[in-house]
This record gives sequence, structure tokens and C-alpha cells, in this order.
Amino acid sequence: MSTETVTPPARPAPPPSTPTPPAPGQGRPAAAFLLPFAILYLAFIAGPAVYGLIMSFFDASLVRPGLGSFAGFGNYAEALQDPDFWSSLWHTLWFTILTTPPLIVLAFVFALLADRVGRGRWFFRLAFFAPFILPSAVIALIWIFMYTPELGLIEAGLNTVGLSSPAWLGDPAWAMPSLAITTIWWTLGFNFILYLAGLQEIPRELYEASAIDGAGPWQQIRRITIPMLGRTTTLVAVLQVIASLKVFDQMYLITNGGPDFATRSVLQYVYDQGFTNFRLGYAAAISMLFFLVVLAVSAVWFSIVRRQEKEV
Repeated sequence: MSTETVTPPARPAPPPSTPTPPAPGQGRPAAAFLLPFAILYLAFIAGPAVYGLIMSFFDASLVRPGLGSFAGFGNYAEALQDPDFWSSLWHTLWFTILTTPPLIVLAFVFALLADRVGRGRWFFRLAFFAPFILPSAVIALIWIFMYTPELGLIEAGLNTVGLSSPAWLGDPAWAMPSLAITTIWWTLGFNFILYLAGLQEIPRELYEASAIDGAGPWQQIRRITIPMLGRTTTLVAVLQVIASLKVFDQMYLITNGGPDFATRSVLQYVYDQGFTNFRLGYAAAISMLFFLVVLAVSAVWFSIVRRQEKEV
């Protein structure tokens, strides 16, 4: 006697569920929470930016009300032919070149060392990050004293080992490197914290497995740490380039653009034109040109770092 297995008919697949539309007024609480930020953003960021763009096409001045007469692209043409604008732009780019690579490499190295310290890890975190929270005026006072001839601590330290000290802030050749050293000491903590957070996200099992396979510390850093920190390095590089291009405080407070305008940045040149020469329209045009430069440099640097990240 043969038995036949009867297969029950398959159930038809249920129809795809359609998303339930939000109830009327459901998004109002979120919009209410975003409204204060939107108002502040429009009032202090978007609004002044649009007004500055409009102002750049007029001969606006602090000594007369209103926008003044229409200048068209005259302010932009004057800025592109102004040697002072190009020199201040070069000073800004040179400062960026001097500060960006050390702030990336040193932050990574110090974060790696602090992450591997067994005891007193909190002390190293505090020591590296503490200068970053100091105001720019305090930083200026500290480093002016450090660079002061015959009184500064740097000259005293060099004299003890038989070396002579250059005119740190008085020599045009040394003024910009001196400001770069100050900035590296001051802002290293921010990148240090970003790298430290990235290191804590790397699973420890990867290092343990590589150690079992015979990988040494340098091989672990090259094959595990650096690739796993690729996104963090991209973020640090882009933020650092933008921050270095926007330098103003330490240059204005320590050297005031000197000596012989050797450390005058673009932002200080904008300040001089707008609030010393009272040419707000011309200063706004320089600001818009500098915005395009920052945007272009940041985009190029971002693409280079991303390409290197893919190759690792």
C-alpha cells in the first residue's frame, strides 16, 4: 500500500506594506525645536553672508550710511590687481603649510603614545588638551614672553647650550615659523582628542590576533592602526586646513602683521581695509574671494586625503 505525501498549498505572499503617512501636525514639535536654531543661523550666519555678498558690489563705507554707489565687479578687479592682497594670501598659505602637517602627525603620534600608556593616562590627556582651552590673548602673552630677546625662556635655554637665538618676532624670516610653533603648541590638543577617540574605537582583538600571527608593533601600526584611522585622518586634515587658512588671532595679537607685513594674513587684511581704511565694500569683496580660495583648497586637500585613504 503506497502512501502519498500531500503538500499543502503555499500561502500567497502578503502585499507590501505601505508606509503610514504622518498624522497632521506630527512634525510640529520637531519644527518648534529647530526654530530657535534656524532664527540664530539666519540672523548671524546666513544673513550676514548674503549681506556681505551684496555689499561687495557697492562702495560701502563706515563713514557714510547705506551701501553707497554701485561698483559692480570693480572691487573684485581691484583686489585681483592688489599686490597686498596676494602677499597676504601667500602668508596665509605659507602658515597653512607650516602648521598642517605637524598638527596631523604629532597629534597622531601623541595620541598613540597616550593610548598605550598603562598608568597616568588621564594626565597625558589633560596635558595635551589643556593649552587648547586657553584664550588667544593668554596664548599671545605667554609666547611674547617666551620670544622676548634677553628675557625670554627660549633664548635662555639656547644660551645654556651655547646657541644664539634669532630675532623670533623681529626678523621677517623667523616671524612666521615662530607663529607656527605657537599655533602647534596651542591647537594640538583638538586633533589629539579626535585621534584618541578614533583609537579607542579600534577593536583590541585585531591587535591580539596580529600579535599571535607574529606582527610587531610597527607592523600593527602600519597594517591596522593607520588604515582604521583613515576617516579620522580625513576629518582632521580637512578641519586643520580650514582652521589654518582662517588664522587671525595669534597673528594680530603677537605681531600685528609685522615685521614689515610679513605675517599679515588675509583676514587681517580684510580687517585693515574694513575698519582702518573704512572700505567695507572692498573688504567684503576680498572676503568673498578668500571664501572661494578656502573652498577650493579644502576640496583639493579632501580629495587627496581620500585618495590616499583608498590606496592604504
